[in-house]
Amino acid sequence: MQEINKGGLKKTLGLKLVIVFVIANILGSGVYKKVAPMADALHSSGWVLIAWVIGGIISLFGALSYAEVAGLLADTGGDYVYYKKIYNKLFAFQFGWSTFTVMQTAAISSLAYVFAESFNSIVHLPPMLQSFSDFNIAQVFYPFKDFNVKFTAIVLILLLTWINSKGLKTGARLGTAILLLVFIGLFTIIGFGLTSHEADFSRAIQMHTTNNQPVTFSAMFTAMLAAFWAYQGWASVGFIGGEAKNANKNIPRGIAIGVFIVIALYLLVNFTYLTLLPIESLEQVTKSGNTIAAIEAVKIFWGRNGELFIAILIMVTTLGANHATIITSCRVYYAMAKEGLFFKKVGVLNKHSVPGNSLLFQCVWACLLVLSGTFDQLTDMIIFVMFLFYGATALGVFILRKKMPDAPRPYKVWGYPVVPAIVILISAGLFINTIITQPREAGFGMILMLTGIPMWYWFNRKKNVNPQ
Repeated sequence: MQEINKGGLKKTLGLKLVIVFVIANILGSGVYKKVAPMADALHSSGWVLIAWVIGGIISLFGALSYAEVAGLLADTGGDYVYYKKIYNKLFAFQFGWSTFTVMQTAAISSLAYVFAESFNSIVHLPPMLQSFSDFNIAQVFYPFKDFNVKFTAIVLILLLTWINSKGLKTGARLGTAILLLVFIGLFTIIGFGLTSHEADFSRAIQMHTTNNQPVTFSAMFTAMLAAFWAYQGWASVGFIGGEAKNANKNIPRGIAIGVFIVIALYLLVNFTYLTLLPIESLEQVTKSGNTIAAIEAVKIFWGRNGELFIAILIMVTTLGANHATIITSCRVYYAMAKEGLFFKKVGVLNKHSVPGNSLLFQCVWACLLVLSGTFDQLTDMIIFVMFLFYGATALGVFILRKKMPDAPRPYKVWGYPVVPAIVILISAGLFINTIITQPREAGFGMILMLTGIPMWYWFNRKKNVNPQ
């Protein structure tokens, strides 16, 4: 008989499946697309690799800091539960509302969008609603532009939501199978790419810039914004903490192991791209706006067949990442609703012991976000908001050590206090740099996040009028 936690969710996940969820939440479109905007920001292949390394180290530091907090406080809802104990209910609600309005739902939307783009490159979807393509809201949002791609993305979100309503174990098995295919595909690229006649190892470590200008801190932060999108996702496993066996040990272990694996994989894959493509070609990929760096790299040694291979691999990868994101994220809103701080129906489990209504609410909003913007707009908006909370979690390590000095900690962050302090400083720097360099994305992210303040008062008033 399966163990059931106090919230009614079944504890079904062991360490292996926790690691699968960590890796599946991280591995998405970034490993194929983000090397190009990084090259455009830094103009040097060597500096691009350094940005990947630094981004990986900072992500690992963040993951290790998160692992201490998760090991101490593991429960369904992840950061939402942690922030209640570290700060207060308002800050926790602000995180949960931001997760719903921008962080996780926009991640679902952007992954579905990239899946649909890749699908379109293979089957050439017929145009849809072209007569409405110029319709816009404030000349920023064009909901019907490329509607054939957006419609496909919406269908994918609906399908994955339905699958995940059938139970966590079912979703975990599908995620494991998809992840295995992704690893096979990426190691195929690495193997064939590094052994091809066109590979030039010296090209990947050249430090001179194509614009003959020194690399600035602002340029490095801009490049790291792209890298962090590729690395982000490891914290999502905390959302299913209430469904993990021995969660206080398996969640921090799974995070550490999963992030180490992804960092090693990303460095190998991006080193392969940079041995095959000169930095000028990657800059051109960014300027063209409709090509993908990984496709251009694989075409060098496989020609047009490589384009088909990568398009299919991107579809499989984004399918896996989206699947994992949809599974984990809805648990946050479920935890909030159980406390009367979200729509009441979201706190109900279906017959498969899954928060089905939470999945549905998440699905509807994610589909609307698909209509709102492009991939890069969505990802920059996500990372801007997310790092505010990454910094808050790292600060939480210090706070909890003072608040709960004698509490048993299955894992203590390596390098304390330096490691969590670095995460706090980098988070603050990235947050400020995004406001300066990408004010539109920062502005939209802040607006969506701050809508949580009136919603906090509205939910609390409803709870007081209709106490549960």
